[in-house]
Order: sequence, then C-alpha cells, then structure tokens
Amino acid sequence: MRTTPDVGQQPDITQDEAADLLINWDIAEKTAARLIPAGPRMKPARARAEVQALRQAASDAVPHVHRITGIAAAEGLGEDLSDVLIVDRAGWARANAETFRQLLGPALHAAVRNKPELLNGQASTGQILGASAAGAELGAILGYLSAQVLGQFEPFEQSRLLLTAPNVAAIAHELNVDRDDFRLWVCLHEQTHRVQFAAAPWMADYLRGQITELSVSTMEDADSLPQRFAETVKQLRSELRRGGRPGRNELISAIQTPEQQQILSRLTAVMSLLEGHANVVMDAVDAEIVPSVKTIRRRFNDRSKHRSALQKLIRRLLQLDKKAAQYKDGQSFVSRVVELVGMDQFNTVWQSPEHLPTEEEIHRPEEWVERLRLPKLSDTGTITFGG
Repeated sequence: MRTTPDVGQQPDITQDEAADLLINWDIAEKTAARLIPAGPRMKPARARAEVQALRQAASDAVPHVHRITGIAAAEGLGEDLSDVLIVDRAGWARANAETFRQLLGPALHAAVRNKPELLNGQASTGQILGASAAGAELGAILGYLSAQVLGQFEPFEQSRLLLTAPNVAAIAHELNVDRDDFRLWVCLHEQTHRVQFAAAPWMADYLRGQITELSVSTMEDADSLPQRFAETVKQLRSELRRGGRPGRNELISAIQTPEQQQILSRLTAVMSLLEGHANVVMDAVDAEIVPSVKTIRRRFNDRSKHRSALQKLIRRLLQLDKKAAQYKDGQSFVSRVVELVGMDQFNTVWQSPEHLPTEEEIHRPEEWVERLRLPKLSDTGTITFGG
C-alpha cells in the first residue's frame, strides 16, 4: 500500500510523491476492484484453455498483420510473446492505474509545486478528501472500462500488449460466434498496434511528450478556468439570443488555450491514425483467415444497438462514442491513402513525426499525400495490401 510521503521542508518533490499527494491511488485500485463486474464463470481447466488459446491467437495474428501491412518490423514478432500479457479485469485495471500515474506524473508534479502548503506537509482536510475523491472517480472509470476493453497496447513504461481474456470470452459468447475466429479477429487489431510502435520506435516518446505538455499546461492554467468558462458561456448565450448557432467545439475554448487545442488536435490525429489503421487490417482479412469474419463484423457492430440507457450515458460522459467516430475517420483516411498511393507508400507515415497527418489531413487525405509528395498509383494500377 502506498502512503503519503513526508516531504516536510524539502525544497522539491518527486513526480511519484506528487502523484500520491493529489490522487489516492490505493482508493483508485480498491474502487475499481469493487466495481468490476464479475466475468464469465468457468472451471479452472477451461480458463487455462482460454488463456492458452488467446496466446496462440496473438502469435498467429502477426504474420497476417505482416502480410496485410507490409511493415518489415512485424517479421518475427509473432514468435516473441514476452511482452504479451493475458490478464483478467482486475489486472487490466491495475495496469492502467499505474499507466495513468506515470503519464500524469509531470502534470501533478507541476500542480503540487504551485501549492506550498502541500510541499510543507500542510495539506488541508479538503485537499486530502479531494485526493480521495479523485482516486474514487478514476477507480470508477477503470472499473467500468475493465469489462469493455478487449485488448490494449501500452507503449510507454514497459511496452506491452494486454489481452483481457474474460472480455474476449464473454463477448464471443454474447455474439454467439466461433471463439477461435473471434480471438484471432481481436488479436489482428491489437497486434497491429504492437507492429505500429515497432515500425515507429519514436512514437511512444512523441505521444508521451504531447500528453505531458498538454496535461502540465492544463494544470498550470487551472486557476483561470472558472473565469474563462464563465466568459465563454456568456458569449454563447449572447450568440444564441441573436439567433446564432455556436459550433460544437466552442466550449472547448473555455478550458483550453489555443496552444492546448493544437496539442489536442495532434493527439486526436495520431489516435485516429493508429486505430483507423488497425481497423483497416481487421477489415482486410477474409474467410480464408477468419472463416466467420462477416458474421463477427456484423454482430460486433450491432452491439451498440442493444446498450442499456446507463451504458449509453456512461459512454457519453466518457466520450467513447466520439472517440469511435474519430477512429472511423482514421479508417477512412488510411483506406483512401492506400487507394491513392498503395500500402507501401502509406507506410512512410511511420518514418517520423513530420510524416504524421494533421487532424485536418485525416479528413482530407489527398492533402497529406500532396504534402509528402507521394507518387500516386496510375488509373490502371492494381492495389494490393502489403504490396
């Protein structure tokens, strides 16, 4: 169990100590554990078989990703599963709590250094309760997501792929689809992320830098947030009274500076690219690879129609549907670029940060092609995945 550090009169504080002062991570993990829904019930032998089958699917997926994408870094990754972890829901929640702690460390560090009373060990009861509340809120989010996420690639501290076995088994059962096919279908998507970061070893540091810059800047500007928010709301009300129709992103300006919006735009573009590219790989498989792929796609996409009112509310609060729409934009971008220049030329996107598309280019892929001066396929050219 972590304890609040005794910083006393120390002139400085580490990122880990700052993270523990502002968010109670023990409460986060305990809250998540308490709220995690029970997974599918199965006997130990069956559970071990599920884990082994998922691990095998993770290995089998990589050669298909290699063939479809033509990314050289994929070669041989299927033989090394040392960074592929099969976890349960609680394991996923714990891993992500630690990831949040590391990613938010610089921002929390900046926030603490601006509060001398915390550095002097004089945290008020309200601040202690605030850390507990923040931990509980984070734990509630992790508890909900732990039952939703099928897999996740973590490129930062440990560079590992997490596959959530109970969720893969539960959704395969819910959809009434072939379990072996579903495991492979899921692993095609998740292993594509592993391949992406292998192809772009600079990507993890790039993302970390963007996240750190945004979170630190947001924390430093937190004191002016209420005033900026009130001013923006006043402007929106005035515009509405005049019969105007404010844009959907205008409220964002209340909580973000132009510089922060630019960072968020870059992060949105990268995440759209990564998820869209993985979706393209999933859609490139045919019945020779995943015999029941059409049934899986149809039933998986239809799941959203049967969500409860509570699930829809939570997804709206967490902006999960908005993110899903952005990922579809990313998929359209990748598909269009491949159509224009082929997969080999598309793969120049992994060469450097300068080759990443902007958020505007995600919606206008032709502009990305022109900026990178990529040769287009002739009208009679044949487009094949992986060259």
